[in-house]
Amino acid sequence: MEANTMFLIRALFLVCFKVCFTLASDPDPIQDFCIPKPITFPHHHPFSTNLPCKNSSEITTQDFIFSGLKTPGNFTETGLATVPVNPTTFPGLNTLGLSFVRSDLKPGAINPPHYHPRATEVAHVVKGRVYSGFVDSNNKVYAKVMEEGEMMVYPKGLVHFQMNVGDVTATILGGLNSQSPGIQKIPSVVFGSGINEELLVKAFGLSLEQIGSLKKRFNPVMSNEH
Repeated sequence: MEANTMFLIRALFLVCFKVCFTLASDPDPIQDFCIPKPITFPHHHPFSTNLPCKNSSEITTQDFIFSGLKTPGNFTETGLATVPVNPTTFPGLNTLGLSFVRSDLKPGAINPPHYHPRATEVAHVVKGRVYSGFVDSNNKVYAKVMEEGEMMVYPKGLVHFQMNVGDVTATILGGLNSQSPGIQKIPSVVFGSGINEELLVKAFGLSLEQIGSLKKRFNPVMSNEH
């Protein structure tokens, strides 16, 4: 167990090292750090860099430590578990232009095509074999099966994906150069956002029934109604 934890720590350090030398997409900080005070008013964006900072006398070493990557998150029915790390879960990241994610995929599971509109991502395979890649603006796919210890970069705003092609649960650590990278999952964006059905029929050459079936699958409101 200790060996696995140390391996994760080393992997996270490597990801952090790579990301820190990537041009950040967030504004440059105007102070060393800003540990945000607890939010006491409603309707405030959780990733805002305008939160009031703690007084230096209130800050401790623990504000700069996060232990939540030691274990996987909760697995979904599709076999994917994620642990996002951002200023909401790790206040020490506030204003530093960084966020992280631990992803675990059971054999055969996927992280579906998605993109981050505000960040480049570096993904490091800690365990397992993962088919990983992205698609550029000319629709060219750059993909390969990544082995343990290998790393891949997904340029900002480009669709990327992952699939566990090994026999054991795979673990991936991702680092992003924004504390609010955003995420758009392609299936949910297309079929779960309420786009006009006639437009989708014409765009994909599917029937209304087929479009309706896909919308029920990817629209959380419709899924809860059935």
